[in-house]
Amino acid sequence: MRATRPTELFMNSNLYLTQTDTTIGFVSQDASKIDDAKQRLPNKHYIRVVNSLEILKTFTRVPNQHKNRVRRAKRTTFIMPNGRSFRVVKGTEHNLLLDRLKWLYSSSANLSGAEYNEAYAKEATEVLVSFPLQRQGNASKIYRLSQTKMKVIR
Repeated sequence: MRATRPTELFMNSNLYLTQTDTTIGFVSQDASKIDDAKQRLPNKHYIRVVNSLEILKTFTRVPNQHKNRVRRAKRTTFIMPNGRSFRVVKGTEHNLLLDRLKWLYSSSANLSGAEYNEAYAKEATEVLVSFPLQRQGNASKIYRLSQTKMKVIR
């Protein structure tokens, strides 16, 4: 029996508005739902937020040189050599949702290129996660990883 990848499991396609580990965001396992809410063209990739290193391993391989950095990082996004972006989230209220779904695409809850508008965000979402929503000031750090190097993006 082969291992099941998270993308092969039942996919929850709801669009959630929730407090993520970094900001108020739209999250879903269906990237097109986020595209629609943000009114964004579907040619860009979203950060995939995972709840554990085991789930991360089902999507990509972390280069050996960076494994400790990825495991210990908080509020940090890594662009892997395959070009996909991932953030492992541990120990936050966001994990209440993330632990149930294992992984989610994540983006800020605003129209593409616009400031956050709470009324619009609530109207565009299908499920409002009910703990208090608070904008946090600092975005995640972003690093691009190669097999041997790391480049600071943000």
